[in-house]
Amino acid sequence: MKTKTIINIKTDKSLKKAAQETAKELGVPLGTAINAFLKQFVREKELTLSADRNIPTPYLRRIITEAKREYEAGEASGPFTAKELTRHLKKV
Repeated sequence: MKTKTIINIKTDKSLKKAAQETAKELGVPLGTAINAFLKQFVREKELTLSADRNIPTPYLRRIITEAKREYEAGEASGPFTAKELTRHLKKV
């Protein structure tokens, strides 16, 4: 027989509200989402944190800017087939 228990946590009020709204949009109760997280945490024995995927990091912005500059200056190479890429890399 499975037994249920209650976990009390403290979190920011706005985070709780945002989590409830997100769970509602997904059509699941917040408790279900939290239980899914806990099960994954126990199963994988790791904590996965991710940043907003839609916001590029300063490093990514810098290399995108550099790639655009190289492309506009005609300094970019490619696209290549695998053979062409190998030949190109041997020249470089």
